[in-house]
Parts: sequence; structure tokens; C-alpha cells
Amino acid sequence: MHTSFHTLISQTLNIPSGQVERTIALLDEGATIPFISRYRKEVTGGLNEVEIGNIKDQLDKLTELKKRKESILSSIEEQGKLTPELKKRIESSWDSTEIARRKGLEPLAKVVMQQNTRNLSLQAESFIKGEVKNIEEALQGARDIIAEWVNENEDARNTVRNSFTYTAIITSKVIKGKEEEGAKYRDYFDFSEPLNRTSSHRLLALRRGESEGILRVSISPDTENCLDRLKRRFVRGRNEASEQVSIAIDDSFKRLLKPSIETEFANLSKAKADEEAIRVFAENLRQLLLAPPLGQKRVLGVDPGYRTGCKLVCLDAQGTLLHNEAIYPHPPQNEKGKQQQKSLN
Repeated sequence: MHTSFHTLISQTLNIPSGQVERTIALLDEGATIPFISRYRKEVTGGLNEVEIGNIKDQLDKLTELKKRKESILSSIEEQGKLTPELKKRIESSWDSTEIARRKGLEPLAKVVMQQNTRNLSLQAESFIKGEVKNIEEALQGARDIIAEWVNENEDARNTVRNSFTYTAIITSKVIKGKEEEGAKYRDYFDFSEPLNRTSSHRLLALRRGESEGILRVSISPDTENCLDRLKRRFVRGRNEASEQVSIAIDDSFKRLLKPSIETEFANLSKAKADEEAIRVFAENLRQLLLAPPLGQKRVLGVDPGYRTGCKLVCLDAQGTLLHNEAIYPHPPQNEKGKQQQKSLN
């Protein structure tokens, strides 16, 4: 293939190519996302776990797409229809929806999406030509396009966001073999709680455990309810085309919508937890700074000065002001005797 994965991922995620290339090398060696984000910052250029996770998702997607392209090329070659131009077009495309469009399947996707055809198989059969070898491949391409349409639909994304807002559950599992090393995270080895009721200190603990490679953390909405709402929005009728749209919605949710919205909520929940932690820290620091430095003791405070005198303040054990005045024991006044008499009084 003429285009390397790290260049494509760099362009998609807007992350420098070198950082992506080095991160992919670590993933290929078997390193986990939390391990890389915590212990290989000097290699990745400081990428966080979300950015590394996005790189891995794109890498998995491109790897799967490469396999599909190899299968397509092999099939077309067996039919004796693989021209150098066609091969170049297929090899240069790294988007499943774009591949489907290049196969000429967008009109079929529109037919499927309308859901009013009585014989979908007959409709799909008319698209079996060139790179499309059978009805199932034609329908698969149409579903890829529909899945992208659903993912790009703002109402659909808001539907999933709404489900995350009210039904999302954050879960964590200990990574196998890390039980002893991560003993301090024992409470989160098998943890599950509604995201909107998870306290900031627990969220931060979960993310620390994840970044240290101890925990695997995920956020999921009520999948069944979410899919029902999406299908009520897009599926019309009960025919063969409606079934294809339903399958495309399942694919769009699992492959595109859920990972995208989950990343949004992971970032939002982390930001809120950070803000709450900062607020609590600031309030605790404020109380600490306002507390009597010596505890509940009577205090005499002196602000020394020559020309303007020494300012004295007396506080009781509760910090209440008892007395204050200025004395002048130094030149030019030299009122030592007077000040001694005041102290005796």
C-alpha cells in the first residue's frame, strides 16, 4: 500500500506523524494504552490515554479495512476485471464508506434508506458489477454508507448523548495479573456505578488506576434503550430494507457513535472531577491559611519599626482582638521606661 497507517492516522486525528508512528510501534509490541500513557511519555511526546486510544481505534479500523481491500482485490482479479487503474483506486482509498461510494453503491444506500422497495434483492442485484461480486457485498456497502449517515446525523448524536447523560454506567475491571501490584485500587477491581452519581474522588481514582495500567475503565449507556430510540427515528416499516437499516444502525452505534460519545463523556467527567478536586483543595487551603497558626493559644504579635514604632496586637485563644497599640522603645524616641511601665500595667 502506498500510504502508511501512521500518516493517515496523523491526518485524521491531527497528531504529529512521528508521535503516531512511535505509538503504533509500542502497540505492536503489545504495550497497553494505560502503560504507554503513563510510562512511555518520552516516546509518545506526552500523549494521554484518550489520544492513544483514538490512535488504536484508527489502527484497528485501518487494519480491518486493509483485509477487506485485499479480499476485494483478490475477487476482482479472479474475475479477470482488475485493471491497474482500478487497483490503484482501491489501494488509495482508506475509508469504508468511500470504498462503498466508489463501488457505486450510494444510490443503493438511498433506496434502502427510503424503505419502500418491495424487492430489495432485485434492486441490489443490479449493482453486481465491477468491484461488487454479489448481493451481500452490495448490501454491505450500502449499510456502510447508511451507518456513516446515521453517525453524522446531529439528532442521532444528541440521542446517544442524552442516553449517556441519564443512563451511563462507569465500570472498571482489574487487568489480569495486576492484582498484587494494584492492591491500593482493590475497591475498583470490579466496580460499577451510574456515572452521574460517581463522586469526583472516585472518578480520579479510576482514571489513575487506568493510567497506571491496573484498571480497564469503560463508560456505557443503556444500549438497548439507545438503539430503540435510534431505530424509532430511522427505521420505517417492516420490510427487507427496514431490516438492512436496522443492521446499519447497530453497526453505526457500536463502531462509530458509542466510541465517539464515550470519549466525549470520559473527557467531560474527568474535567468535572478535576474542577471539583481543585475547588475542594482551594477551600481546604483557605481554611488552613485562616486557622490560628499556633492553635488555641493567646498570641502577642509585634510589627517592629524604628521611626514609626512597634505595633502590638494581643489576641485571645479564639483569635479575638484584646488590645492593640504602638510603642517606641528605639531611637529617636527611646521611650523604654515608658514602655516598660505600660507592660507592667
